[in-house]
Amino acid sequence: MTDQNALNGDPALSKILVSHDEISNRVHDLGQEITNDYAGRVPLLIGVLKGGAIFTTDLARAIDLRVELDFMAVSSYGSSTRTSGVVRILKDLDEDIEGRDVILVEDIVDSGLTLRYLRKTLLARNPGTLEFCSLLVREEQQGELDDLVKYVGFKLPAVWVVGYGLDVAQRYRNLPDIWEYDTSVGS
Repeated sequence: MTDQNALNGDPALSKILVSHDEISNRVHDLGQEITNDYAGRVPLLIGVLKGGAIFTTDLARAIDLRVELDFMAVSSYGSSTRTSGVVRILKDLDEDIEGRDVILVEDIVDSGLTLRYLRKTLLARNPGTLEFCSLLVREEQQGELDDLVKYVGFKLPAVWVVGYGLDVAQRYRNLPDIWEYDTSVGS
């Protein structure tokens, strides 16, 4: 599905907020930052599924170091566009993180609920270091989460977004751009 076909066929996709080229450039820059910060080390990237899978793999390829990957699946939304307020781990890590340099990779930080939950959960496992990287952070979270999210791709307004791994009811993950999604039109 091309972006133009998606736009013509789905009135819920209102406009592109971040283009694929902008994403690619920013992922490259984040990879260079992490390469510089972790020189001589082997960071473990923990991607948060499902939304963070595409970003995590693209980021891993942009880091010019040996990296290792693991994934967690958590849920606070289910198939809804509203958070339940409860974070559940659906898939835990395969790797032991004790003493490791860990970077948790998120697709988006909305309220920070999931981020804070994962921070507490991962710190209890005694990593050597723990940092957070998020492709998207809500503008209204600026300041409140700046001390938690070290690597930020883009700041976005409080709109629902899809594409590049982000979804509504498992749809739109395959769009290469990040689109604003109109929840009043979409189902």
